[in-house]
Amino acid sequence: MIKKKYLIIGGLGYIGSTLIPFLLNNNKNLFIHCLDNLIYKQKIDPKLKKLRRLKINKFDLRKFGKIKKKFKDYNAVIILGGLVGDPITKKYKLLSESINKRGIAKLIDELNGLNLKKLIFISTCSNYGLSKTNIKLKETSKLNPQSRYAKAKIFIEKHLLNKKGKVDYAATILRFATAFGVSPRMRFDLTINDFVRQLFFKKKLYVYDKNTSRPYCHVKDFARLIDKVLRAKKEKVNFQIFNCGSNKNNFSKKKIILKLKKIFNFPEIVYLKGDQDKRNYIVDFSKIRKVLNFKTKYDVYYGIKEIIKDLKKGKFSDLNNFSDRLGNYKIY
Repeated sequence: MIKKKYLIIGGLGYIGSTLIPFLLNNNKNLFIHCLDNLIYKQKIDPKLKKLRRLKINKFDLRKFGKIKKKFKDYNAVIILGGLVGDPITKKYKLLSESINKRGIAKLIDELNGLNLKKLIFISTCSNYGLSKTNIKLKETSKLNPQSRYAKAKIFIEKHLLNKKGKVDYAATILRFATAFGVSPRMRFDLTINDFVRQLFFKKKLYVYDKNTSRPYCHVKDFARLIDKVLRAKKEKVNFQIFNCGSNKNNFSKKKIILKLKKIFNFPEIVYLKGDQDKRNYIVDFSKIRKVLNFKTKYDVYYGIKEIIKDLKKGKFSDLNNFSDRLGNYKIY
């Protein structure tokens, strides 16, 4: 018997395709409706198609107003949709503005009045951008976005926070660390995943600005965290911002390489300077641990090992040619 209904917008991407089966497996009375525009023409995981209590529709979030009444009385909406990452938003500037800013802002407005219980907006720790100190940045720290992608996330955060007291749902903003690990819709344009790919196929790794730091979090931990927020009491998460990750996974690129060297035999590492990506920051994750008692389960070493395992199985057979469809590179 269905007791809960979730709408996931953008649920067929890297995080969503891990999140959906996790939620369904851990909530036996849950139904999920997934809307995704499939802008990368990614293949839907066959296992996902077979899941019961899941409905998938190809849909553009900018047109949500036309169908919003179908989602009256849903327990939660999770917004994962949009163009993800700096390269893709830089390449498609007008589309990025249309979806990541105007489209999602309008969507947030249209969700009001549907008797929705919770809204989760997935933001990013990239909002902190470039920090000139080694102080761990909290949710209240100054934001310094370095990309079009992060600036759009901040725009939506402000738009959503301004809705406090004006909407009938409880909203939560989750600033995700940089993701890594295996997912049904795999991405190899993410730092750790890409480092593993390069060493596996080429035995050689090119690393820009080795001392720059960022926090990392396994995609499975993001699924666990979203589930935790959905189960939390309203007063704990209502119009709250959370940094999402763990202090133990604040890593410089150099530290990641040290872990890779323990796995790959005598890899050739070429260090370079002048990366266009200037992000450099470390993040404090104490709030989410204190408020929701959330602790990450999967470390970087685990993520590296599982990617290698799947590469050895030939799971990503066309990776040696670096397929565009294994990352957010091109809109088809």
